[in-house]
Amino acid sequence: MPSSLVTTTVQPYEQIKPRQSATNSDNNAFFWSYTEEPHRTRRQAIIKAHPEVTKLCGPEPLTKYIVFAVFALQLMCALLLRKTSIMSLQFLVTAYSVGATANQNLFLSIHEISHNLAFKAPLANRLFAVFANLPIGIPYSAAFRPYHLTHHKSLGVDGLDTDLPTSFEAYFLDSVLGKAFFCTFQILFYAIRPMMVYQLPMTQIHLFNITAQLAFDYLIVQYAGASSLAYLIMSSFLAGSLHPCAGHFIAEHYVFEKPTKVTENPSDVIPVPETFSYYGPLNILTYNVGLHNEHHDFPAVPWTRLPVLHEIAREFYADLPHHKSWTWVIWQFIWDREVGMWCRVKRKDGGRKVGGWKEDELGANEREGTISGVK
Repeated sequence: MPSSLVTTTVQPYEQIKPRQSATNSDNNAFFWSYTEEPHRTRRQAIIKAHPEVTKLCGPEPLTKYIVFAVFALQLMCALLLRKTSIMSLQFLVTAYSVGATANQNLFLSIHEISHNLAFKAPLANRLFAVFANLPIGIPYSAAFRPYHLTHHKSLGVDGLDTDLPTSFEAYFLDSVLGKAFFCTFQILFYAIRPMMVYQLPMTQIHLFNITAQLAFDYLIVQYAGASSLAYLIMSSFLAGSLHPCAGHFIAEHYVFEKPTKVTENPSDVIPVPETFSYYGPLNILTYNVGLHNEHHDFPAVPWTRLPVLHEIAREFYADLPHHKSWTWVIWQFIWDREVGMWCRVKRKDGGRKVGGWKEDELGANEREGTISGVK
């Protein structure tokens, strides 16, 4: 099957090896890395070559206005559909085309806000994330932040990076039907898996997130009806299901072209990519989350300035494999037997060799010191 990737002649380290499964099948193996994750190293190289990129860091004022607009759009749709059957064509089409796109936008606004990129004050970002969470219907913004920052700090580390599928998932979903099931219900996997990997401490912001969401949901049902709340929750489910914008979940870190061992010129080999960007039109709706290599290299650069970062440091990004279509990513992931849940780079804690990502580098205006729940 044709690949969704635009690739170059990238050769992998010999240190990146597939882990053989019980059946010793090449298809049933994660890619185990014994080298440092690539983003900190590239970040340092870019800063050395282009020190002006550090001026791109900091909050983006436009973010809060977009959140207000999308919040109003979802509230309006929920009210307009309050007397509409949830099984009607009008309800389903609106939830998929408008609601899912809007709530995916809100998901990714919370992603931005988690890096302190809406306001200068960290507390203002925490509270605003709870506000952006309301039309989603389910409280998650407070828990998302520490899990996501750990994903940055411990990329690919087994037992810490909750973006990684577990061996249980990879084994039981290793088929066309299994992958179709995963893509249909992937929002549930991303909601439940982190809690299975490690537990977060309950903090005041978690309690506020839960309380505010329950109060909002109650008011929606009380004054608009159950159909309005059903619209918001269905929008969230569809946003993480078989929806074009949901392709970014898979496109960001799944390896679509398996590395092959290179024996010629071993001194010239470079690491197999484990993060992939997308430069297509859906970035307009998703806070430029497609520029994912750029985001992982500089988590404190907001979405509006990621294209500027890409242009300044073009020589660092031009030759990296990237995706052409999120829709095609989903299609290939399901149907290509060479691509699946096993196609992720993992590293053991002792082999991650990071130690350089500081908490204050994971977002703008982050206070020095540990962040509750970030490992």
